[in-house]
Amino acid sequence: MADGTPPRSPLEPLRPLVPKFVELTEKVLFGDVWERPELSKRDRSLITCAALVALQRPDQLRGHLHRALDNGVTKAELSELITHLAFYSGWPTAVTAATIAKEVFDKRS
Repeated sequence: MADGTPPRSPLEPLRPLVPKFVELTEKVLFGDVWERPELSKRDRSLITCAALVALQRPDQLRGHLHRALDNGVTKAELSELITHLAFYSGWPTAVTAATIAKEVFDKRS
């Protein structure tokens, strides 16, 4: 964050219920997998957003669209990703993703 404090994890409210899951998310997924040099964070964001669109995971897509923008993916690229996936994962998944993308883009404008 701008004041130097780390952003609050969206999983923080779940920590009392599933502490190991939250720990694995923080340390393994984001602390290791997302830090591997073989793919850039930008590429990982595109891949992750594509998977979340195709699997119709709206709650997770919302956060990863923000992360993708932070990682240098443009709004135009994310829009194209959604359009492209409409033909592979179905029109309803694309409509859901487009609705969420509009919400995310509007918040960041």
